[in-house]
Amino acid sequence: MGYTQFSFLLFLCFCLVSFSSSIPHPCRKDQSISLLKFKQTFTIGHPTYCPYQSSTYPKTSSWNVSRDCCSWDGVTCDEMTGHVIELDLSCSQLVGNIDSNSSLFQLSHLQRLDLSKNNFSNSHISPEFGRFSSLTHLNLSESSFSGQIPFEISHISRLQSLRFSTSYATNLRLAAHDFKLLLQNLTQLTELDLSYVNISSTIPLNFSSHLTTLKLGGTGLYGIIPESIFHLPNLETLDLSENDQLNGYFPNTKWNSSASLVEIYLNEVNLSGNLLPETLGYLTSLYFLSLSNCSLGGPIPESLSNLTSLVSLDLTSNALNGTIPSWMFSHLPLLRNLILSDNHFSGRLEDFKSNSLRWIDLRNNHLQGHLPNSIQNLVNLTVLYLSFNNFSGHVDVSLFSDLKQLWVLDLSYNSISLTNENKVNFTWPETLFLLRFAACEVKELEFLRSAKQLQELDISNNKIQGRIPDWAWSNWMFSLFTLNISHNMLTSVVSTIDLRSNLLQGSLPIPPNSTSYFFISQNNLSGEIPSSICNLASLIMLDLSRNNLSGEIPQCLGNITGLEVLDMRHNNLSGNLPRAFSNGCSLTSLNLHGNKLEGKIPRSWAHCKELQVLDLGDNHLIGTFPMWLGTLPKLQVLSLRSNELHGSIRTSTVENMFPNLRMLDLSSNAFTENLPKSLFQHLKAMRTIDPSKMEPSDGYYQDTVAVVTKGLELEVVRILSLYTTVDLSNNKFGGYIPRIMGDLVALRMLNLSHNGLEGHIPPSLGNLSVVESLDLSGNHLVGEIPVQFSSLTYLEVFNLSHNHLEGCIPQGNQFATFENSSYEGNDGLRGFPVSKGCGDDHVSNTVSGLDDQEGDSEFLNDFRKAALMGYGSGLCIGLSIIYMVSTRNPIWLARILLKLEHKIITRRKKKQRLLRNNKRRNNLL
Repeated sequence: MGYTQFSFLLFLCFCLVSFSSSIPHPCRKDQSISLLKFKQTFTIGHPTYCPYQSSTYPKTSSWNVSRDCCSWDGVTCDEMTGHVIELDLSCSQLVGNIDSNSSLFQLSHLQRLDLSKNNFSNSHISPEFGRFSSLTHLNLSESSFSGQIPFEISHISRLQSLRFSTSYATNLRLAAHDFKLLLQNLTQLTELDLSYVNISSTIPLNFSSHLTTLKLGGTGLYGIIPESIFHLPNLETLDLSENDQLNGYFPNTKWNSSASLVEIYLNEVNLSGNLLPETLGYLTSLYFLSLSNCSLGGPIPESLSNLTSLVSLDLTSNALNGTIPSWMFSHLPLLRNLILSDNHFSGRLEDFKSNSLRWIDLRNNHLQGHLPNSIQNLVNLTVLYLSFNNFSGHVDVSLFSDLKQLWVLDLSYNSISLTNENKVNFTWPETLFLLRFAACEVKELEFLRSAKQLQELDISNNKIQGRIPDWAWSNWMFSLFTLNISHNMLTSVVSTIDLRSNLLQGSLPIPPNSTSYFFISQNNLSGEIPSSICNLASLIMLDLSRNNLSGEIPQCLGNITGLEVLDMRHNNLSGNLPRAFSNGCSLTSLNLHGNKLEGKIPRSWAHCKELQVLDLGDNHLIGTFPMWLGTLPKLQVLSLRSNELHGSIRTSTVENMFPNLRMLDLSSNAFTENLPKSLFQHLKAMRTIDPSKMEPSDGYYQDTVAVVTKGLELEVVRILSLYTTVDLSNNKFGGYIPRIMGDLVALRMLNLSHNGLEGHIPPSLGNLSVVESLDLSGNHLVGEIPVQFSSLTYLEVFNLSHNHLEGCIPQGNQFATFENSSYEGNDGLRGFPVSKGCGDDHVSNTVSGLDDQEGDSEFLNDFRKAALMGYGSGLCIGLSIIYMVSTRNPIWLARILLKLEHKIITRRKKKQRLLRNNKRRNNLL
């Protein structure tokens, strides 16, 4: 073989080797199996807060055998061998334990392992972690481990980064001996984070010279800080904070690490007797400096002006004195946070010449003079605390008009006078949640009108006169947690708070104790009604209806003697009805309709002699009919519909029972025996038609009661004095319909359907001259329909279906408008509109189909049922019902009502014209 050929073969071999080495080795099967077994030991929990992660998701969800394990999320393999060398499962929502038998420890080639930000259920850290001899990075932070950190961790001699930081709530410990052993053996460490691990030890002297990050905050360290820590050559971050038994002194010479130190956190370390050293000025790379609560004294040294990279400076709660150097506001271009509160600084506050500041806290010092106008140039400012100083002079709120990022503004307890003399029309930013203007000579509140998201407001010790304006409560009711208006000159506060028909959520807010009228219905409030609502001793009207409130009604509400209206209908309230109504009860309206209330109606309610409206419908109340309610002289409306009441209604011999009752609804219960004849004898208000009764004038609250007619539930509002009803449907009443019911001539609606009534329909019901809805369906009635019914000219809804009636259906007037459904289920009935003839019924046939003439009207299709309620002189009732059920805008509604009125009048005229023509034709015949 020639030299050339040999060289070519060598070249081919070299290429093949190079090519094969460039192809990544697939995942080893044993590695894949170990990972899958490890995955199966966990469940997936809720997402964890991971501020430095671009996203948080369960990485193990992508692990399955159909893909090479080296392509799984969080898994990195050695391309040459296929061994798993990195496993990053941080923020993966893992929930479970890692015991010593875990297949995790079979991944013996791991170099990096990150299991931080998971939930390992307070399990102990296994000693098996010490077997990972190749590990250079181990992160088990914030993963709910507890117990002792095993000393075997100190065997991982190659470790460069070790993180075990935890939170205040966990109980993770490291023995003092193991702490020293760990620092002694891990000589390659660059990062050590044991924050809030309980060590309770002195600080060893032997630290790795490679350290860039040392975090031992909140570890219970004590003794003296070794000065050698300050001279670590590569140190960038030093955190020994929150170790109040730890003492220390600053170096008197240039720090060895001065070129690299970026962060220093020594807050709550005892540096008693120390002055801020000039040597801090050598740390020209410093970003963050926190020395709060360190017992430091003296002035701020001039050398700190060299810290031009400084972003945050926290020296709060020390004994520093002198003036605040002007260079702080001009020579530190990157400074964002300046926190110097709780010191002894004095003198004037110099002008701000840099707008980089975002957080300024100078509270509790002895600063003097006027506030600098340059504050208005701090356009990035979010927090400004200047309270408890000696600032003086007039401060106009326009000074803060350009601070659009502001969260917090505190000027309290200075000698300033806060004014709005310039009357600048500016809007407080939506981010603003805390304002403190205590003792600032405030005289009015108009300048706060645009501050609508406040959570805390302190305007105490001022000169505010008169009353708190209504807009204040509307703006702040659902945002404020703290409000202090004490020590002013208020003569009254707002008495009416109206937040009805909004999208308010959360728990029920409690308004000021002086509130008289509180309306917050038709929102999305939830939770229980707090008993603190009973502190509103001046309450007159309380409307919490149409929310999602739950729990029991506070019994103490019965002790508010001036309460006149209590409306909690349509919530999820449960438990028993409140019993504690005293002799001083002032209730005129009590509406608890549509809840889940149980038990009996308390007899103590007999003390409420002013009660006019009582609606307890659609609950789970039990017991017999509470006849004692008849002693309430002013009761006009009583609705007990859809409960679990039972038994016969036994009337009392006492005279003047229910003298003013105009609406009685006992439907959908289990009442038995005969209809209560003697009860009907007492209903004096239903026995007289009073033409002088007018619709009540508009008020802030209008009583609303649900009625059912023709299967349609409607809410009658504002016309209770006009709309007289009796609804005893869906019970178990038997016997005859008493003739005395015909004496209730004021009835607009009578419903006795779906009972077990027998016998004939009494002709006396023909005396109900203004009745608009009459429903006797679903009984066992026999005989003929009384001819007197033909005189009921207001009758619009008529239902006699499913009885045993026979004979001819009366003709004329309203009977020409009723459909076959009014009579179905009565095989013996004849005449229009049923198919069986009843003599000469061509007149009826002429009128038939009248309703179809306007059947194509979209409007009547939408409002047909409501319009029926208003036919004849009942028009005002129908219009009121449509007003209540409509949710559209007023202009649209006005047009609709005009259309409805026009169509009803046109329809009436057509009927009258047809009836006149038919009558003329009959006369000719």
